[in-house]
Amino acid sequence: MDSRFTELLRPFLKHAGADELVITPDTDLRKLGVDSMQAIELLFAVEDTFGISLPDEELNDATFATAGSLWGVIRAQLPDAPTGRVTA
Repeated sequence: MDSRFTELLRPFLKHAGADELVITPDTDLRKLGVDSMQAIELLFAVEDTFGISLPDEELNDATFATAGSLWGVIRAQLPDAPTGRVTA
């Protein structure tokens, strides 16, 4: 996962000592405080930071379940991403 991505996540993880937390692909975003309103804010932050637009079909609970699932969707939209969905 990209360091810009993990740093972007930290402010959204209100139920963790986000500064000390090691964010891994398995980090459970819901458990750490990303609710539906936070997911919308996170979506805007991701799109602004990476200059991408996430496809509507990827805007679901599964995408925002873990850091790895969200990163996979982001990574697939980056200009240098290989074809197909990347999960971590």
